[in-house]
Amino acid sequence: MGHHLFRAGFATFVGRPNVGKSTLTNALVGEKVAITSSKPQTTRRAIRGVVHHADGQLILVDTPGVHRPRTLLGQRLNDVVQSTLGDVDVIGFCLPADEKLGPGDRFINEQLDQHPKAKKVAIVTKIDAAPRPLVAERLLQISELREWETIIPVSAQSRIQLDLLTSELIKLLPESERLYPADSVTDEGLDHRIAELVREAALEGVQDELPHSLAVTIDDLVERDDKELVEVYANLWVERDSQKGIIIGKGGERLQEIGARARAEIEPLVGKQVFLSIRVKVAKEWQRDPKQLGRLGF
Repeated sequence: MGHHLFRAGFATFVGRPNVGKSTLTNALVGEKVAITSSKPQTTRRAIRGVVHHADGQLILVDTPGVHRPRTLLGQRLNDVVQSTLGDVDVIGFCLPADEKLGPGDRFINEQLDQHPKAKKVAIVTKIDAAPRPLVAERLLQISELREWETIIPVSAQSRIQLDLLTSELIKLLPESERLYPADSVTDEGLDHRIAELVREAALEGVQDELPHSLAVTIDDLVERDDKELVEVYANLWVERDSQKGIIIGKGGERLQEIGARARAEIEPLVGKQVFLSIRVKVAKEWQRDPKQLGRLGF
């Protein structure tokens, strides 16, 4: 009887901002471990999601998008990506099927040469959003970028070829025992996950200059003994007074919407009703200030 090999290790998805890395991470894990938004630079931390499979355990490290930084925050996000890439077993380069290969993609492809230890896989995302001839053309262009272990077209939204992607990534991992308990989906603490869900709700529908300026911290999580209720006290940080006004909205309308959206995501996560208090605060130019970045967790 042949000995069944179990593999476990780390993989990360890289790509320009907004190519669907977080959506793909969540789809593979089967639970929301990374927030998603149509705004670039949504992901700010290396969040680990754990995918359990009969043949192995795939730990996905969801990194910020690689970009040319304009602020200290931007530089720190790039540093997170670089340190992550140095530690993983497999790098999956995500390229959307419905967009042309651009200079940003070529820049990232060159960066991959700095990480010779990791195996490289190309993942063509959003194939449900492009006609077949275009997907074929994209696959051909991508195959010419470098020697890949494999190239896999997928759609996270329509769940096309996700099982194939999981098993192909696991095949590239080292033989190993499980690295995380069989029931874990992420190593993110509850307060971080809640803070991220509040930030995701705040990102909905905001103007272009605002997304980068938003940060969320949690002051307190209180579980009430008498009721099935969790109290969450959150701070939503912006950089200027004018942004505070935008977030609160006329008569506090916008802030109420943010609260309702965030609560709808937090309640399934904690399995209880949630009382959510969000206070909007100003930390002047925090993206450029090392002290404030530290206080806000970067």
